[in-house]
Amino acid sequence: MSLKKKRRVQIILVAVVGLALATGLIGYAMQDGINFFRSPTQVTEAPPKAQETFRIGGLVEEGSLKVVGDAAVTFLVTDGNASVPVTYKGLLPDLFKEGEGMIGSGRLVDGTFQATEILAKHDEEYMPVEVIDALKAQGVYQEDRKTRTEPVKNGAGNGT
Repeated sequence: MSLKKKRRVQIILVAVVGLALATGLIGYAMQDGINFFRSPTQVTEAPPKAQETFRIGGLVEEGSLKVVGDAAVTFLVTDGNASVPVTYKGLLPDLFKEGEGMIGSGRLVDGTFQATEILAKHDEEYMPVEVIDALKAQGVYQEDRKTRTEPVKNGAGNGT
């Protein structure tokens, strides 16, 4: 093999090793920032690893919201098939209430989801896509006229 060909092979090998190393370092750096979404059914059927941070979403079960002490709340989040107890210490969003959609970030500790952040829908017609998908998978989501989006005709926003 000529010197020129050897040099090309060496450069290609160094580039491949460098790219693999960079990809590994990026993945390692991002592992704490990646939070997977799970429905209550997924959490009960296959509990996540200990100390794994993830997001859970569903509907706040009716009659389950209780205030405990200073700014601490407990409630059940459900997808219609399974329910998971949630504890959260902090201020809840203004639109957070029973029977409405929510997403929480945190960890599962002894069967209870300990949330570090709670997100609620941002208006009366919105529900997070992940929650809709989980509810549809369980067969309990029913689309109504308010939440369905209609295609815009003729490029105008008023349907004309």
